[in-house]
Amino acid sequence: MKTLNTMLKAFWQEETGLTMVEYAVAGTLVTLGATAAFTALGGAVTTQIGKIVTAL
Repeated sequence: MKTLNTMLKAFWQEETGLTMVEYAVAGTLVTLGATAAFTALGGAVTTQIGKIVTAL
């Protein structure tokens, strides 16, 4: 059991893999933000095109 505790403490103190996780989380957030923006923009464009078609 002492070995497991030692391994867990070493795992929590190790920070080399932390930057990779941070980049993955940041990349995911950027991707979600871009997807939401493009979805909203697509809806707005569709609405405007519909208005133009109706006006013609």
